[in-house]
Amino acid sequence: MRQRKVRNVEERLAEHHQYLIEDPRVRKGKWQQVFENGNEIFAEFGCGRGQFIMTLAEQNPDRNYIAVEGRGSIILRALEKATSVGLDNIVFVKEYVNDVNENFDEDELTGIYLNFCDPWPRGRHAKRRLTHGRYLNGYRQILKAGCCIEFKTDIDGLFVFAKSEFEGSGMMLLKSTEDLHSTEFDAKNVTTEYEDKFKAEGKKINYCKVQV
Repeated sequence: MRQRKVRNVEERLAEHHQYLIEDPRVRKGKWQQVFENGNEIFAEFGCGRGQFIMTLAEQNPDRNYIAVEGRGSIILRALEKATSVGLDNIVFVKEYVNDVNENFDEDELTGIYLNFCDPWPRGRHAKRRLTHGRYLNGYRQILKAGCCIEFKTDIDGLFVFAKSEFEGSGMMLLKSTEDLHSTEFDAKNVTTEYEDKFKAEGKKINYCKVQV
């Protein structure tokens, strides 16, 4: 989806300071203090406009959620939605995913979601894919043992690449399909904006769930 330029993004982001984490590095090992409870924490890396993770937050008030998105004009839309709904179990980080170990401590998360992330189609850019082994090693450290990563994409080649990387990193493939919405998997019940668009166009969604 092509994004329109948004004026005064930084000023408008500041209006939602109650949801926006300014410096996630100082929160490392202290994320439960942000939520002021002992509930488990889940993160979506590349949350877009936030439909997916905010739906989860609404459905699961006993869980905490961290939504990470680097594009200010995009995360602004998510912040506006969160403010209008009044959620108290979700926060947002305006940052591109690079080294997750800078922001999270060992065993700090219970689950990670990767939805329709940038495919970086050129081979020389493969290391930038959020499912590349260099990222997976970081995810393994910040996830509790036995917890899972869930991945969705409309790009078949990226799905093949991701499964290879997951398995090459020693993660266990629990669920996998090249057509999520023809299955009975619960993952089809919570969608992203992109996912809704692709479904309406008749496009199939690849999905897998792996255990670290």
